[in-house]
Amino acid sequence: MKILVVNWQCIANPFGGGAEVHFHEIFKRIAAKNHQVVLLASMFDGAKPYEIIDGIEVYRVGSRSFFNFHVKKNVKKLDEKYNFDIIIDDINKIPFYMPRYVKKPFLAISHHFFGTSIFREASLPAGMYVLIAEYLMKFIYRKSPFAVVSQSTLDEFVEKGYDKKYFSIIQNAIDVDKFEFKVGEKESAPTVAYFGRLKKYKSVDHLLRAFAIVKKSVPDAKLHILGRGDFRPALEKLAKELGIEDATTFFGFVSEEDKVLLLSRAWCVVNTSMKEGWGITNIEANAAGTPVISANSPGLRDSVKVGQSGMLYKYGNIEELADAIKSLMLDNALLNELSEGSVAWAKTFSWDKSASEMLELIEKIVGDSAT
Repeated sequence: MKILVVNWQCIANPFGGGAEVHFHEIFKRIAAKNHQVVLLASMFDGAKPYEIIDGIEVYRVGSRSFFNFHVKKNVKKLDEKYNFDIIIDDINKIPFYMPRYVKKPFLAISHHFFGTSIFREASLPAGMYVLIAEYLMKFIYRKSPFAVVSQSTLDEFVEKGYDKKYFSIIQNAIDVDKFEFKVGEKESAPTVAYFGRLKKYKSVDHLLRAFAIVKKSVPDAKLHILGRGDFRPALEKLAKELGIEDATTFFGFVSEEDKVLLLSRAWCVVNTSMKEGWGITNIEANAAGTPVISANSPGLRDSVKVGQSGMLYKYGNIEELADAIKSLMLDNALLNELSEGSVAWAKTFSWDKSASEMLELIEKIVGDSAT
């Protein structure tokens, strides 16, 4: 088949995140099965307008801020060149409203709605623009087939009035070749880690505040912050204000090898985000043999097997988060039990499985349109 996917960003984009990993890991595997996969995405500094990455043909047009205004004409242009069997709208940020003009077999992919969480990152006008765009989706995509990444995301759609019959859940996963799936040697000092983008809506400041409480009971505790983002200066300032600067290390960007090593050596990994489509970093920590303590937020709760791979706490409850961290640092039996359980849980996820499920869905949509 010839498949066109439209996403704001490609895997090489420095602003990319979980949605880009989801697309790339699944569709590079589909491309490896001799299907032609083309991605239309936005430009970024130093990017080429065309290149092939892991078998995926990537076309880049427009800037990150105005990419949506380039989509319609470039979808038409690429379809005239390739004559695609299916066109996929990978909704990551605001939708492209492709059902209005795409007459071929069509699939939408969604990770989550931003909802009011957008105001943690955007100004009032920009936030309202996103909210209105998400509201209009209901009228334009109401009979479109969807692939969503979690039960939480599906529940959001149903709550907003979408018909469940149009939806399939195809979970995120991890690259199993990067992990040993065993509990390794831990840091000598009790260490809690965060891995992910440093964005305001990720609420990493909650972890810093909880860690300041933990330090009172566990004086030798350490905090590792892995990742980059525009919220880092505010977090560094907060660490100073809380008096935990000496115990906190900001690693910035880390290589895949360093990421796995640091995750495996941490005693626990914390995910504080108010909303996600899924929690890939939770599963990666588990694959490295480390339990997670995660906010009980949409998407994140789907990636935690409570009592096996980690714990959930009420989003925003700093005291509850601090208590959960202390429980793992002060109870070796619990830490060992959840560490071993984490590995078993992580083994149930693979991109090969998710790619096979996505390909089956695509084949069904294309096949149904031909009858």
